[in-house]
Amino acid sequence: MSEKLLFTKEHEWVLVKGDVVRVGITDYAQEELGDVVYVDLPEVGDRVEEGEGFVVVESVKAVADVYAPVSGEVISVNEELDESPELVNESPFDRGWIAEIKVEGVAQTGDLMSKQEYEEFLKGV
Repeated sequence: MSEKLLFTKEHEWVLVKGDVVRVGITDYAQEELGDVVYVDLPEVGDRVEEGEGFVVVESVKAVADVYAPVSGEVISVNEELDESPELVNESPFDRGWIAEIKVEGVAQTGDLMSKQEYEEFLKGV
């Protein structure tokens, strides 16, 4: 099973693991938000649609939606964030992951960017 890290224009990262994707926000996004104080996680079993907000991240500076990069069913959430939302800041690509989605059909990852493409995209932000 190959794992591949991809990125969205809304500053989410996506780890593709077969028909499951793990979602979090990028280092750039957490820096822009500042200290995260609350993450409103979806429920396991929730259906999500690609491009729709499915998580709300609250920081001392702002409230931001996290958008589903694919359509499917939420099969896991990072419950550690309930007690330690700061993990999104401290470890955005590891312990600060937000949710896992079982992809419906074939994952539509064509709109997602590689790390190199994302870094180029950030230069224009």
